[in-house]
Formats: sequence, C-alpha cells, structure tokens
Amino acid sequence: MRAYEVMYIIKPVEDEVIDGVIAKFEKLLTDNGATVEKTDRWGKKHLAYLIQDLSEGYYVLVNFKAEPAAVKELDRVMKITDEVLRHMIIKKED
Repeated sequence: MRAYEVMYIIKPVEDEVIDGVIAKFEKLLTDNGATVEKTDRWGKKHLAYLIQDLSEGYYVLVNFKAEPAAVKELDRVMKITDEVLRHMIIKKED
C-alpha cells in the first residue's frame, strides 16, 4: 500500500452535513481496503478567490494508505459530490 494525502474543501454548510461528508469519504476509503491514518479538520477559511460564488470553505486534510484502485474510486466520488468545491490527492514519497 502507498501513502497518500487528500485535501478537500467543502461548501460552508451546517456542521451535520460537513460531518456526514467527512464520514462518507472515510467509509469509502476503509470499504476499499485503505487505512485512514489521520484526519485534520482545518475549519472554515476564506478562499483566495470565489469558487461557485462562495468566498469561504471548510478545509479537510486526510492522510491514508491505500492501493491505487481505492484512490481512483475516491477521486471519482469526490468529483460527483456536490458539497465538495475542490480536492487534490497527492501520493507521498516513501
């Protein structure tokens, strides 16, 4: 398994929705054989520029170990999740 990190920005919505989105992605990773090492909730921050007419977003950073297939599935689901404004998945060096 390889080490990855994903940073994503969630639309500024209610706390219950944010918790649900984070739990959804963690469950998706574990269901695909990945191990979530750490989830950092950076909280609501001001965006450098408007994204979908929004000036704020909720930042989340997740470190995990997974196979490439699990990462591909995570990327696919993040692209179609309405609450996610932006995301980036990075393979960490060994």
